[in-house]
Amino acid sequence: MSRQRVAVDVGGTFTDVYIFDETSRDVRVTKVPSTPSDPMRAVLDGVARAELDLRDISLFSHGTTVATNALITRNFRPAAMVTTAGFRDVIEIRDGTKDDLWDAYKDVAPPYIRRRDRFEVTERVDYAGQVVTPLEEDEARRVAALLRKRGAQTVAVCFVNSYANAGHEIRMREILEEELPEATVSTSAEILPEIFEHDRFATTVANAVLAPLVSGYVGRLAKELKDGGYAGDLLLLHSGGGSMTPRMAERFPVRLAASGIAAGAIAARHVAGQCGFANAIGLDMGGTSTDISLIHDGELRVTKEWSVEFGYPIIFPSIEVLTIGAGGGSIAHLDEAGSLRNGPGSAGAEPGPACYGSGGTQATNSDANLLLNRLGTSLAGGALRLEPELAERAINEHIAGPLGLGLEQAASAILQVANANMADAVRLISIRRGYDPREFALVAFGGAGGLHGAEVARELNIPTVIVPPNPGVTSALGCLLVDIRHDLSAMFGAVVGEAERSVSGTSISADTDELEAAFAGLEAEAGARLRHEGIAADDAQLQRLVSMRYLGQWRSLTVRCGSGPDALSAAVQLFHEQHEREYAFRRDDTPVEIYQLGLTAIGSTPKPAFAARDLVSNGRPIRAGSRSVYFDDLGRVETPVFARESLPAGTHLSGPAIIEQLDSTTLVPPGTRAEVDEWLNIRIHLSGGA
Repeated sequence: MSRQRVAVDVGGTFTDVYIFDETSRDVRVTKVPSTPSDPMRAVLDGVARAELDLRDISLFSHGTTVATNALITRNFRPAAMVTTAGFRDVIEIRDGTKDDLWDAYKDVAPPYIRRRDRFEVTERVDYAGQVVTPLEEDEARRVAALLRKRGAQTVAVCFVNSYANAGHEIRMREILEEELPEATVSTSAEILPEIFEHDRFATTVANAVLAPLVSGYVGRLAKELKDGGYAGDLLLLHSGGGSMTPRMAERFPVRLAASGIAAGAIAARHVAGQCGFANAIGLDMGGTSTDISLIHDGELRVTKEWSVEFGYPIIFPSIEVLTIGAGGGSIAHLDEAGSLRNGPGSAGAEPGPACYGSGGTQATNSDANLLLNRLGTSLAGGALRLEPELAERAINEHIAGPLGLGLEQAASAILQVANANMADAVRLISIRRGYDPREFALVAFGGAGGLHGAEVARELNIPTVIVPPNPGVTSALGCLLVDIRHDLSAMFGAVVGEAERSVSGTSISADTDELEAAFAGLEAEAGARLRHEGIAADDAQLQRLVSMRYLGQWRSLTVRCGSGPDALSAAVQLFHEQHEREYAFRRDDTPVEIYQLGLTAIGSTPKPAFAARDLVSNGRPIRAGSRSVYFDDLGRVETPVFARESLPAGTHLSGPAIIEQLDSTTLVPPGTRAEVDEWLNIRIHLSGGA
């Protein structure tokens, strides 16, 4: 009997299902419309559409937008915050920055918890963890009773300096649990035991407001799967590029924000690795946006500070993904000065691009691709018929007419602006970080990635573009490739390079024994979490990290750290090298300050072993027809069209060519060549060798 591994990625428009058969090593995919009112229905609809028997599923992995959408729409259960007297407004004062520095009238979005629902209690702990003012328990009980009367369902407990001594927060949680036994309580010392109260408070508040929603969702889905016969754990992809079980998701729901975005980046790394590229850039272009990620030496870039809404940071390690408003439905328009712009506004799924015939009237990238014949007149296997005359009308009315351009010139200009926007975003995540994009491959996926990938690569002199099979469901593939992962941290102040240095009489010179003891504490907590997830000791891996900065700096960089007497000096050398890459200078003679310790705990899960195809020396693709496709330098060119399913491994094509698949179209421009490798990836070579 075959065993199936299933991954489901819930998007804004479609829910994608990726199925890997362990016996035959075959892959199947399917799509169903998402159900925003209850995303779980789309997950179960996808399972039903794929005719899956839950008893035959050995692993079920899920990437979800539930947490992200909740933060965007602010659809929360009644929530409250309890904090140290005098710190009620920390999450509203923030750090004083603005998203648009020059717009004096644009306000930052309000906090997730209103001021009327934020309460103070008397307590105080100093920076070293010493109790200055004990917790006033009578006052704490009065606050708890008031919250019970108000019907609070989730509470964030955020005391200043609790990262150094969590005793008061723990006692406050006990009081709240006595008075509100049905409520969820998140304490900042458990969620993020780090200095800087705004970052810690903001992350804890986000965790608190998501807790009831996420726990309800994952609990219901896990029950539905179990009742249907699935015997394993539901694995939920989190923003750090790992997965977690429902038990841990209920404790740390904020980690599920940006879940689906991380899946695409993980899949891009896998595809690049299959093709032999340790350096790659992921270009995930969907209907509304494009997500760009960077892989260097086989590792995805990770950031520790990100947000769903500006001003409210989430300080958990997250795969660094740059998202811009460039998708198939992105609207082309003229700004107040009459210049052509593209995005970030989108026609979305409803009404969609003008060519969908669903009421959209604005010119979009899909309309431009259709007018230039880069897109055919049907999508999703004929389920959606595209109407070229509606695309022409929209482009003529909004772009060509006002600019005095021909239809083809206007459509080409729309795509050139979109490609330039994506190329600029790639520069931000590569050149700005000290990486040369010419040393990378571009992995183009998503419904529209194959159409634009080669042009974006040409703009950046990237020599190779890789378009994986089933590009429109590649993010779902990423959900199958992740391990259980937890990220822990602890503050650790010390200086490397100055033998004797003190602050307030306390030595802060780096001590290897103290460092080992601090890591041992983190490793004990990590081991407990992995055991709670059911991970065997042989499947557990622990990776040490140290955040460092030159003495006197504000920002820090995180590098890996080993163990043993030479581990610290090796980490310092890595810091110097990374600092030079990021900021173009290093100061080897300057003392380095340790700011924080981190630990990544990984529990290995089974990975699919995909079947490679034998390469055919002279693969003979079967033409499905031809179209007159417009290219900037050549005008209209009669271009062969191939069904992707007809291209055997070993196929070689010379551009121009169009390759169509159920969920996507790939463009091989003139002057390039393409080949289908043993993994059925399409490799487009823009310059140089294979």
